[in-house]
Amino acid sequence: MNDDPISNDSDNPCFEQLLAVLPGHGRRRRRLLQFGLGSAALPFFGWPALAATLARPGIGFSPVAASTEDAVRVPEGYALQLLFAWGDPVSAGPAFRGDAENSAAEQAEQAGMHHDGMHFFPFVSQGQASSTHGVLCVNHEYTDENLLHPDGRADWSPAKTLKSQNAHGVSVIELELKGSGADRRWQVVRPSAYARRITARTPMKIDGPAAGAGPMRTADDPDGKLVLGTLANCAMGVTPWGSYLTCEENFNGYFKGLPTPTAAQKRYGISGERAGYRWHEHDRRFDVASEPNEVNRFGWVVEIDPWNPIAAPVKHTALGRFKHEGAMVTLAGDGRVVVYMGDDEPFEYIYKYVSRDRYDAGNPASRAGLLEVGTLHVARFAADGRGQWLALEHGQNGLTEANGFVDQADILIRTRQAADFVGATTMDRPEWIAVHPQSGEVYCTLTNNRQRLAADAANPRAENAFGHIIRWREGGEARGDAAAGRFAWDVFVLCGDPQHADPARRGNIRGDAFSSPDGLWFDRDGRLWIQTDASGSVLGRGDHERFGNNQMLVADVFSGEIRRFLTGPKGCEIAGLTATPDGRNLFINVQHPGEVAGGRANAAQALAGSGWPASQFAELTGGRPRSATVVIRRQDGGVVGA
Repeated sequence: MNDDPISNDSDNPCFEQLLAVLPGHGRRRRRLLQFGLGSAALPFFGWPALAATLARPGIGFSPVAASTEDAVRVPEGYALQLLFAWGDPVSAGPAFRGDAENSAAEQAEQAGMHHDGMHFFPFVSQGQASSTHGVLCVNHEYTDENLLHPDGRADWSPAKTLKSQNAHGVSVIELELKGSGADRRWQVVRPSAYARRITARTPMKIDGPAAGAGPMRTADDPDGKLVLGTLANCAMGVTPWGSYLTCEENFNGYFKGLPTPTAAQKRYGISGERAGYRWHEHDRRFDVASEPNEVNRFGWVVEIDPWNPIAAPVKHTALGRFKHEGAMVTLAGDGRVVVYMGDDEPFEYIYKYVSRDRYDAGNPASRAGLLEVGTLHVARFAADGRGQWLALEHGQNGLTEANGFVDQADILIRTRQAADFVGATTMDRPEWIAVHPQSGEVYCTLTNNRQRLAADAANPRAENAFGHIIRWREGGEARGDAAAGRFAWDVFVLCGDPQHADPARRGNIRGDAFSSPDGLWFDRDGRLWIQTDASGSVLGRGDHERFGNNQMLVADVFSGEIRRFLTGPKGCEIAGLTATPDGRNLFINVQHPGEVAGGRANAAQALAGSGWPASQFAELTGGRPRSATVVIRRQDGGVVGA
């Protein structure tokens, strides 16, 4: 989710400009747009030959229709269970009160607001990963103050500030599937030794090249190695050693900036006009005039050990500072750790981190330092369908003191400016990234960018209202190495409505129409799951009328077919996606049900947009719309989506 104004005023080339001059590519796109439905998977280097060697899982359900109902809808033969909603206790804490009169202290023991990225970590017994018992980590991206407090933003106070901070961060809960037959249900284990809440006030370490650097030091932390809290937690990642990576995205809106911001502050959207959360009124950390360096301590990837509730989370500065959507982790052929990341804002960049050292699953000590010491890169997409990863390393690619970058810490704190300098390719809101479990191809959602102006006959995507998904193959080979310095790329799908009269907005989807791809995830068999996040300002209006509410779809990356699997309630975003190891239990999040254009500007708007989940689940009555985690299972017990 990102509605911030553009902060990138560099003249770096845009992906759309490069796509327009790719030999033959514009001709193919025109043909697809002129004739409506076409192959969703545009020609890709070596793809047909590679596809022939891979298992083809197929899609095994009848698609659901677009919907504007205030409910979650899934295909016939599937069942839903409400699992974990805002305000539910993570362990033995207090229950949610429908009037939102819970105190700040109570909120610190309850699910935060606006569930986003998440992951299921199974218990392991005798080498077998359980599909009935595990720990679930859930991000809480932001708060709606007019829902969080009984009287909304009125009479803002220290207590409201604290409650808002405690509704951010991450929930860690223990889950178990119990019962049999029709009574078989997932339960949150309460109390649990694993459960905890990580909030905007939880102490956490800072490591990597920027730890202890001057711009990371504050009056409260003169060493620059300890920070309170994480916030704006959007998507996530999972390490090979079983830890959780939560990603800080739109951190700028929490800070009251200076009337005349510095160039670095401006590049990240820090200004004197933005501080919508009003935390700065009662917590000086969020007032740049009072504490100029606190803002540099947010915008990072944070590692959490889900199995150790007393372990301090760690902010890894080696992975760069920007508006992280997620952190997709994979391994290179030689065991080095590779992390793919998108910066979710119009005209921002795609990044890749490669560790210096190698991970050895048989040697737990090998994980030390893998996210501390390595090289961060940014992507440049070339017009011939090739690309390269540009190192953001001091002394390379002109990133020197003479050019304004004093050391590696400076580059990582000002990652966006370093990427500007080396000539990275500007993109249309890079969000979630997923790696195909067999082929290693990398897919990335580009949600939309209505502020794009460039357009020509080969590239009818100015004012990109619908977004697209790209993919690339590292090394440009059939099974490239994730640590490669070059790649081959193509467009997987241009989103839109195949039946739209305007060719520029028609898209090339083979299957169910959709807009604004956001969440992206491969299941174990290679089905690509796509979640959408069209904003409240366009849902059900104009060009988006046929799409209905936000939804989740499944794509066959071989044929390009895309089927709609789920539709959400009014005003929501479908976010977060994970499954048990056997693929028979799928967890998804419904975020901000009832949100309207412009957010929830007052209490009346906050309560009027939706009654979900109480509108659908009989165990709840009345109360406020609440973000929540839902479990989806096949009634016959089979693999979801198969």
